[in-house]
Amino acid sequence: MNLPEPQSPTFSSLMSDIEKGNIKIPQFQRDFVWSKDKSAKLLDSIVKGYPIGTFILWKTKEELRALRNLGGLELPRTPKGDFIQYVIDGQQRLTTIFASLKGLKIQREYHEEDYSEFYVDLDAGEDEQIVLTGLDDTDNHQVIKLYDLLYGKLKTLTAYPEKLQDRIQEYKDRLNAYQFSAVLMKEAPIDVATEVFTRLNVGGKPLTIFEIMVAKTFDSKRDFDLAEKYDELISELETVDYGTVPESVVLQTISILLVKECRKKDILKLSKKR
Repeated sequence: MNLPEPQSPTFSSLMSDIEKGNIKIPQFQRDFVWSKDKSAKLLDSIVKGYPIGTFILWKTKEELRALRNLGGLELPRTPKGDFIQYVIDGQQRLTTIFASLKGLKIQREYHEEDYSEFYVDLDAGEDEQIVLTGLDDTDNHQVIKLYDLLYGKLKTLTAYPEKLQDRIQEYKDRLNAYQFSAVLMKEAPIDVATEVFTRLNVGGKPLTIFEIMVAKTFDSKRDFDLAEKYDELISELETVDYGTVPESVVLQTISILLVKECRKKDILKLSKKR
């Protein structure tokens, strides 16, 4: 296995890789749960040039069950034969950055949040909160949408006083030049990648062997999804009052039939082609 490599992607290269389908969120990651207030603090740190932690990416040609959407945007499939970079650590931060700087809408369970509604206070000092979630008690002539700051038309930007145009350009330059910290795990086995995820996810629920195998055995060409197949099996078993068979028992049974063993390491070695 290759040693992990430190990376320093820029804002533009990171956004480009996501839009091209080269960076994906694996299915075993939890949903995007950060609040807009927490997201604003992260964006505020970036505008000020502060470090925001390291992204852990797993580079592989292995196709996993992945989320094609990021922040509500339908992303393309990774070009055939190309490596995919799965986000092992940093999904919440990455989704915040991508959704806000692309002005997307985030669908929550019961409502929708507009991530284009982040504002930069051009009059705020460096020791104050620069990125805001709303316009309460602020002078609209001294505030600009974060999205407009990056992508606004000349007419929008020139409407601001000259002294504020200098501040707009300063913040825009900071964002474009910002270098993220990332560590790239190159072509590691899936059990190593998921073990890294589990260790990093100290405060959360550790991955089960079933979740790992769902990711590992996913095959879009053969239309195979282990999670869906398990649900179909349980539906059938419910008709004969056996609908409570655990996921682990199903995996152990398959492993015994294929390799005569059912330890965790035996299950993890099973190939999707079998």
